[in-house]
Amino acid sequence: MNATIINIKMPTSWGELDDNQLYYVYNLLADNLSGTQIKTYCLFLWGKLKVVCRFGEGYLIRRGKVEAYVTAAVLYNALHALDFIERLPDMPVRIGKVKGHAAVDATLQGVAFERYLYVENLYQGYLHSQQHTLLTQMGEFLYDSDGLVLNQAEKMNVFYWWTALKAYFSKQFPHFLQPSRDDGDLLGSDKPLSRKLQESMNAQIRALTKGDITKERDILNMDTWRALTELDALAREYEEITRKYGKS
Repeated sequence: MNATIINIKMPTSWGELDDNQLYYVYNLLADNLSGTQIKTYCLFLWGKLKVVCRFGEGYLIRRGKVEAYVTAAVLYNALHALDFIERLPDMPVRIGKVKGHAAVDATLQGVAFERYLYVENLYQGYLHSQQHTLLTQMGEFLYDSDGLVLNQAEKMNVFYWWTALKAYFSKQFPHFLQPSRDDGDLLGSDKPLSRKLQESMNAQIRALTKGDITKERDILNMDTWRALTELDALAREYEEITRKYGKS
């Protein structure tokens, strides 16, 4: 058999995936398939490849009118281009529209701090309870649509979006969003989760208002990035004081 080469171009990061590709990946993730299975499905769909038949130790595959023989080892190596699918996105990504409703900015630029607090509380609740209705409620805030109903792929989209966002924020605001202050503390004590979340939210608001309750509405309407920047600065100041003078 004469050697034939089929050239295909694959995305190499989450950020290169369009809405249709994201939807496809989240559908596969929702089906609890292995990483290899997911990458194989994506390779064949996005590469427009079809298996004609098994042939010896490999396969005869077709792309358009071109056919080529590939071994299982060659196909397996080709999957490495899609290894990023098995990792958390480096930057938050999300499906741009769900059922006609546009998403807010992927990194919450221009989103009110109050909305961030609501969605974060719902996310923490989901981690604690695994109740998928909480992912749907997150979607209502993130797609600005009351009563929005999400399917499994869309719920996976919300979960991956917020998880990647938290990892991204931990790099942008490292003093305030430290691991020891984040999920571990919320889920690690004997207090009811709802009480811990309320206390955490109240503490953040008090820090920003400096105890002046007349400023609370302004704080909640503040841009999320502006609020987190201020909280990060306050946390850094506290760390510096602690290093100099120790804890009181």
